[in-house]
Amino acid sequence: MSYSLVDIDVAADLPSLSLGASETGLAVLVRRNGRPIAFWMEALPPETTLSPGDVAVRIAAHAAHHLLRERIRDDLVPAAEPLRTTSVTAAICTRDRPENVVRCLESLESAAAAASDHLPELEILVVDNAPSDARTRDLVASKPDVRYVCEPRAGLNVARNLALREATGELIAFVDDDVVVDRCWLSGLIQACAENPDAAAFTGLVLPYELETDAQIMFELHGGFRRGFDRIRYQGPQLPGNPLYPAGAGIFGAGANMAFRRDALFGLGGFDEALDTGAPLPGGGDLDMFYRVVRARFPLVYEPRYLAFHQHRRDLAGLRRQYWSWGLGLMAFVSKSYRTDLEERAKLRKLVVWWFRYQGKQLLQSLFGSHPLTWDMVAAEIWGGLRGLFGEYARSQARMARMPASMASESTSSTPAMGRSEPHPHLLTDDSLL
Repeated sequence: MSYSLVDIDVAADLPSLSLGASETGLAVLVRRNGRPIAFWMEALPPETTLSPGDVAVRIAAHAAHHLLRERIRDDLVPAAEPLRTTSVTAAICTRDRPENVVRCLESLESAAAAASDHLPELEILVVDNAPSDARTRDLVASKPDVRYVCEPRAGLNVARNLALREATGELIAFVDDDVVVDRCWLSGLIQACAENPDAAAFTGLVLPYELETDAQIMFELHGGFRRGFDRIRYQGPQLPGNPLYPAGAGIFGAGANMAFRRDALFGLGGFDEALDTGAPLPGGGDLDMFYRVVRARFPLVYEPRYLAFHQHRRDLAGLRRQYWSWGLGLMAFVSKSYRTDLEERAKLRKLVVWWFRYQGKQLLQSLFGSHPLTWDMVAAEIWGGLRGLFGEYARSQARMARMPASMASESTSSTPAMGRSEPHPHLLTDDSLL
């Protein structure tokens, strides 16, 4: 299967759309004056052609509410003045994927150029995490406007902490190396910052970069990384209608496209280096940071204009491992939070119960063919969750403690040491979730 990706702005004339002989569907992003307002996927026979009228009918069905809301907002709510003095560092943490880094850098440079007339200069920082060769270093050496640093210790959160120490921007935006940012990515982030000057964290919309394989289409049909097109400000200890908030930290966004105020991250002690460690525990770091930001009573803002496109796993084996890592990372984060946050223990227990019930329903649906995922994808996530629940965070802490001191000393900074999450007041106990 292969879906054609289409980007339509309703402020211009609507196009006709045609599928090729090998394309079996459409995935459509709708904008209004550059702002993303809707996305849908539709299976269609190869070589189908949709007239502008057909396209208009579909846009009305999928985007009417958001179109109306954006028009009212434009008419009634004046845009906040961009904070021209707010400096931004974009950090790409990568390992042995220079071809991805090239594509990501080009998109960041385009976003910076698109915003150059009224926004601050963008600092771009590449963090090479435990590289096996010099390809990424040599690539960055050819780009004088991009900074390069090497973190010899393996682990995404380890690399994020080095980026945090090395960045000079007031905001640090983390983008995965398999991401391409939208031309309005930087302006969307800065606008969200202007509208929410007290926010400590920002997450953005993540849509597919391509839909060329069964695995990519399956993942996106199941929701992908999408969190919708509504601007959401999370703040405080409660969220009406969500009894698991903020323990269910997946609602806040995706680590592939997130930004923070550097001073807030320093105040929280940086990223927990026992999460998102690489192959043994490839997840949980973003959930943990989102949760700690909200628990510290900082606002966290989800902004769809802060848009990036992610290249999903192309093969089924890679997608299966991703779902396994999601279950593993979630439950490792839950186990860590249960040990350190006494006030939220009841919600964390409820989250575990809800999650396994939800996964069980998904498994039954997939076995009967009424779910976008195959049964083995759901089973992989359940298995990852079980492993994460039964001691993976403690095992990861032990692995990180055995990290050779000589290797750790290769990356130093004058800023405070980071790596362990700072507990909320009253926290820390050795009691097990189980």
